[in-house]
Amino acid sequence: MMQTIRSIKKMQQVARKIAAEGKTTALVPTMGFLHEGHLSLIRRARKAADIVITTIFVNPAQFGPREDLSKYPRDEKGDIRKIRKAGGDIVFIPKATDIYPDDFQTYITVERLTRSLEGESRPRHFRGVTTIVAKLFNITQPDVAVFGQKDLQQAYVLKQMANDLSWPIKFVIAPTVREKSGLAMSSRNKFFSPEQRLEACCLYYALRTAEAMVKSGVKDTVKLTKEMRAVIRATCPTAKVDYIALSKPTSFLPVYEVDRGTFCLLAVKVHGVRLIDNMKLR
Repeated sequence: MMQTIRSIKKMQQVARKIAAEGKTTALVPTMGFLHEGHLSLIRRARKAADIVITTIFVNPAQFGPREDLSKYPRDEKGDIRKIRKAGGDIVFIPKATDIYPDDFQTYITVERLTRSLEGESRPRHFRGVTTIVAKLFNITQPDVAVFGQKDLQQAYVLKQMANDLSWPIKFVIAPTVREKSGLAMSSRNKFFSPEQRLEACCLYYALRTAEAMVKSGVKDTVKLTKEMRAVIRATCPTAKVDYIALSKPTSFLPVYEVDRGTFCLLAVKVHGVRLIDNMKLR
């Protein structure tokens, strides 16, 4: 029977008990309002360890001053049902006041990997992400951590943190789960009308265009980026491109010619909703 735990102390006790019994643990950190993308991570974790812990915590530390924390969608009861059905063993739902008490002063920063893309567009975002995940690692003591490719930069930042701090945690980065239209699944998709949802596919169409161009022999990232912007404009004329970047996960710095291991990452605001996506081009 699945457990729901809200106390940090209780979760630590359970984690120690699991380890003492010689069982392995996989962690799936989420901010809730779960969709099929999250559930696929839980099922992937199920294959990687004896016990699967899913966390639900809308992390205030990763929201910027212009990002409305209160508007982030929530559905705790629905999430718990979905986690149970997906095969989760434990749901950890801590309180913000327990995670960040009044005298909280300690944050974790990964330096180089956070300077570009999401780190440049959303200052202090990654500091909030690394700090909460570090706390979750300490509380749950996982052997495996499962993240989605949609948040590619985040996954590599967290992997760097774990390596630097000598956590013996295996990282699994699972493929992005998409709707039939190609739109990457996201909790923020709920804000779209059916018509806007179709226009939100502009990110996917742009990525597929770049993929096709690379397969046809185009390697120049300037040409690729120009065509991707045109596709986005044609699909959603009101879309505002934050960035389109071609880079490698080892640095997330720009490359000027596509070669092996190159990803395309982009962030676009569609009808006021900021979306991210990525695709490996070669």
